[in-house]
Amino acid sequence: MSEKQEQDPVSFEAALKELEGIVKQLETGEAKLEESLQLFERGIRLSRFCSQKLEEAEKKIEMLVKDSRGEYTAVPFEPEDR
Repeated sequence: MSEKQEQDPVSFEAALKELEGIVKQLETGEAKLEESLQLFERGIRLSRFCSQKLEEAEKKIEMLVKDSRGEYTAVPFEPEDR
């Protein structure tokens, strides 16, 4: 792998694009074992990076909720599956 690919991606979108490329490469089954392991490890790092970015974004999201007086108030977003 090149040095450029080993660095952390600049953005969520870049990481996701690289991760998709890795998945396609691994799905072909054409890579040798050592290369497949390196791709897999890079994919894991990218997956963790993407998860972290999504968690950070989730913490920043607020919902506008109408209170009893009919006024809108910003409240933190709380996912239902937690």
